[in-house]
Amino acid sequence: MFGGFDNSYSPMWHNGPKPGAFYNFPATSTSSPKDEKQRDSQPITTGSSVIAFKYDTGVVISADTLISYGKLLRYRNVDRVFKVNDHTIIGVGGEYADFQFIKKYIDQKVTEDYCYDDNLQLKPKSLFNWLTRVLYNKRCRFAPLWIDIVIGGLQDGVPFLGHVDHRGRAYEDAAIATGYGKHLALPLIREKIENQTETLNAERAVELSKSCMEVLFYRDCQSYPQYKIATCDGQGARVDGPINVAQNWEQALNV
Repeated sequence: MFGGFDNSYSPMWHNGPKPGAFYNFPATSTSSPKDEKQRDSQPITTGSSVIAFKYDTGVVISADTLISYGKLLRYRNVDRVFKVNDHTIIGVGGEYADFQFIKKYIDQKVTEDYCYDDNLQLKPKSLFNWLTRVLYNKRCRFAPLWIDIVIGGLQDGVPFLGHVDHRGRAYEDAAIATGYGKHLALPLIREKIENQTETLNAERAVELSKSCMEVLFYRDCQSYPQYKIATCDGQGARVDGPINVAQNWEQALNV
C-alpha cells in the first residue's frame, strides 16, 4: 500500500518533540506554565484616602480601616496607619496585598535595628528614600507595587512628611493626601495651615484630622466611619483608635 512507503520517522524528525509538545529550538527556554510569573495589571483590594500634615512639633497621619474589593466594602477592620518605631509612622493606600509584601521588609529593618542594640533607629527620611528606590525599581521591572505610602516622623527633631506612589514618584510637603482626600480634605488642611491665627498644636491637629475624616465619610462612597490616627512628636509615636465619625444625617431630610 502507498507504493511501499516507509512511515517511520525520517531523519528530519529525529529528536523531535513528543506528540502534543513543541519543538525546543536552540537557545530557547523550556519553562513550564508553573514557572511563569503573573503580575497585577491593576489594584484589586484597595484602601482609600490617607491624610497627613505637620503641626508645630510633629506629624499626624489618618486613614480609615476599610479595604474594598472593587466597589464592595469587604474588610472593615484593617489597619492602614502604623508605628514603625519611636521616630517614624506610615499610612498606606492602594493595593493592600502589595503593602503586606513591602511591610515584611520594613519590619525586618526594624528588627535588625533592635538586634544591633546601638541606639540607632530607622529615621523617616531614610525610610522615605529607601521606599522611593524600591518602588521605582519595581516599576522599571514592569511589576509595580500599586500603593501610595505616606511617611512621617521626626528627622533630627524636625517634623518630616513625604509621599511615594506606585511609580516611585516622591515629594515632601507640609500637607499630603491620597485618593479623594486630595480633592476633599487637602484644601481644608491647607486653609488651616496657611491662614492660621494661632499655633497648630497637637490637640488642634487631631481635631482637624477628625474633621477631614468626617468630610471624607460623607463625600466618598468608599470611605468608612471608623478610622485611626497616628501621631509622632517629641514624646514618641503612637496610634490612637479606632475612632468613629460622629454621624449626623438630619441634613438629609432637606435634600
